[in-house]
Amino acid sequence: MEEPCPVEPVTAAVIGAGPAGLAAAEALLSAGLRPVVFEAKPSVARKFLMAGKSGLNLTKDESAEAFLAAFGDDGARLAPMLAAFGPRAAMDWARGLGEEIFTGSSGRVFPTAMKGSPLLRRWLQRLSGVEFRTRWRWQGWNGEALVFETAHGPRRVRAQVAVLALGGASWPRLGSDAAWVPWLEARGVGVRPFRPANMGFDVAWSAHFAAQHAGAPVKNVALRVGTRQARGELVVTRQGIEGSLVYAVSAALRDALGQGEAELLLDLAPDVTRDTLIRRLSKPRGRASLANHLRKAAGIAGVRAGLLRELAPDALGDPVSIAGAIKSLPVPVLRSRPLAEAISSAGGICWSDLDEGLMLKRLPGVFAAGEMLDWEAPTGGYLLTASLATGFHAGRAAAKWCTESAGLHAAAGVGQSRPIARKEPE
Repeated sequence: MEEPCPVEPVTAAVIGAGPAGLAAAEALLSAGLRPVVFEAKPSVARKFLMAGKSGLNLTKDESAEAFLAAFGDDGARLAPMLAAFGPRAAMDWARGLGEEIFTGSSGRVFPTAMKGSPLLRRWLQRLSGVEFRTRWRWQGWNGEALVFETAHGPRRVRAQVAVLALGGASWPRLGSDAAWVPWLEARGVGVRPFRPANMGFDVAWSAHFAAQHAGAPVKNVALRVGTRQARGELVVTRQGIEGSLVYAVSAALRDALGQGEAELLLDLAPDVTRDTLIRRLSKPRGRASLANHLRKAAGIAGVRAGLLRELAPDALGDPVSIAGAIKSLPVPVLRSRPLAEAISSAGGICWSDLDEGLMLKRLPGVFAAGEMLDWEAPTGGYLLTASLATGFHAGRAAAKWCTESAGLHAAAGVGQSRPIARKEPE
């Protein structure tokens, strides 16, 4: 029988090299520890770099109260972490890395370079005291040892403290595949099922509409789902709709679909009242076509006119009906796009299974951060800032736990600090 590989001791292990994992490593390094970061992929921060290709949205320049409110019910749980690392701290952190930043008209904050790679390079330079091991895929535990699959076969590591930052379940090709769920559940840790967040939705467009308008942006419109309203820009796709405006209401729409009560209403002219539209559309159009009348009287043309004809063909007979459709156009959403396509995910490790330092109550010395935790955030800088905040928080708590644990063992006359003690599920 083949002998098992030896167990390698390390002081601090960080598993996952996304923003939360790198933040945890920075906190551990700042506390005087030398963490080892294990990453399954050949390079670090792949999702971070992908998100930064179209402009890395670092945070949102707004008050701490408004920023926290964007997280909804999750805000209360994230409050201590965002108090320590909120919008201002995120901006100062980026500047501290030598990155120039700017705030757009919407309050969103970006690096002047408008991509993630320069910031990541500077961040990794700061983390030069951290040991990185890529192509080390975590496989759970063997007793008290962390098990990894590597190019050279299985390896076992025993860490005094560990931070798990393995991501959620969106974009699995970049590393967030939620493969860790059964390993934690086997140890008695509660994990809420993952659901897509910040995603598009399917709509059964006609073949003609899809051929004519797929890829077209619809600017300056508003969406409403129940009491949730947002204004901005969406994009028509062959399958349905996506874009920042859709993401802003995606959680409410997803949950409404789950309850069978989904009603998505589109306002094609949010700056014009219904009464004004009725008055304008009631003017005689003479020999002008309906298309020209809609364009001149209501500013409805192109993809807007296409949406009106596609979704409310029976409402185009009189000014009152047309105005009503323009201001409250029902969009028959079928379902959300798959989890693998979502920008982020909802669900994850239950908060009741974590202490204030994000340590797993059933696994002393094991901490978790980032999208592994059961929270979700809208796009617009909230997601990245909160991922960093939880990473720094878990890293600081892990460093404190490791230091205090070593001190207790030394006081007890133990020559070496013992490995993480893990309580098996009852």
